Amino acid sequence: MAGSSLFALIDDIASILDDVSLMTKVAAKKTAGVLGDDLALNAQQVAGVKADRELPVVWAVALGSLRNKAILVPAALAISAFIPWAVTPLLMLGGAFLCFEGFEKLAHRYLHPQAGHDDPAAATGELDPVALERDKIKGAVRTDFILSAEIIAITLGTVTGAPLQQQITVLVGIALIMTVGVYGIVAAIVKLDDGGLYLLRSAGNDGWGRVKAGLGRAILAAAPSMMRSLSVIGTVAMFMVGGGILTHGLPWAHHGIEGATAMVAATAVVGGVLAAITPAVLNALFGVLAGGVVLLLVETVKRLVGALRG
Repeated sequence: MAGSSLFALIDDIASILDDVSLMTKVAAKKTAGVLGDDLALNAQQVAGVKADRELPVVWAVALGSLRNKAILVPAALAISAFIPWAVTPLLMLGGAFLCFEGFEKLAHRYLHPQAGHDDPAAATGELDPVALERDKIKGAVRTDFILSAEIIAITLGTVTGAPLQQQITVLVGIALIMTVGVYGIVAAIVKLDDGGLYLLRSAGNDGWGRVKAGLGRAILAAAPSMMRSLSVIGTVAMFMVGGGILTHGLPWAHHGIEGATAMVAATAVVGGVLAAITPAVLNALFGVLAGGVVLLLVETVKRLVGALRG
């Protein structure tokens, strides 16, 4: 009797683990797109930090990301249980904020043309490295919070209806997998130049040594351009993610993008390619427009408040 009960318990545990594994796999597939944007944004955030401080900064942001998820997982479960209608509005607020940050980044030099001249340290390039590092970490953790919220919300939608224990297991699993995956790859990206230098220095005079030396030189040549491009990629990712969140929350925009995708899919030869890129392009354009509107509202409110105080 005891033996049969034990086997039944083991069977139940195996069944639960199988369900958790399946749901985790589905959630990981659905959040893969956000993972790519998260990667681009966070790799871009650490650009400009001193070489010997790159990994400590990545580690600090990764810890901040874990804290974000430690807040978001219980909050998502509570919201889903008590006020499920609030999930979409909260996500849209986060999407609008991402679009605002992206547009503000583009418009900064026009909104604050004297910013670099008013600060003697900025004008001479003598920025406080500690302050710069602290600002980088704060900005990266803030951006991560919004992207993590989207990842958790997508995952929560995947496990809706499952028992609470399975929901918690899948959410925690996805949170850990995404954090380790993103910041592990970010660490590898920011240390590319060190990898190239190691290959170059450790190359011998034989054939394999020449291959290593050539690969090291190629990495060293490509790393600066790659790091510079991350700034552009990160900004584009802000608009794509933020715009995507907003369009998914607005039925007319979502259906409009679906209709446009179906139209271009009918194009001969290149229809498949156009159908694949059209949603991303339209989401990014919507994000740019939304960012501009939010920035205009924010600047208007700032000036009104300034005028009233004056």
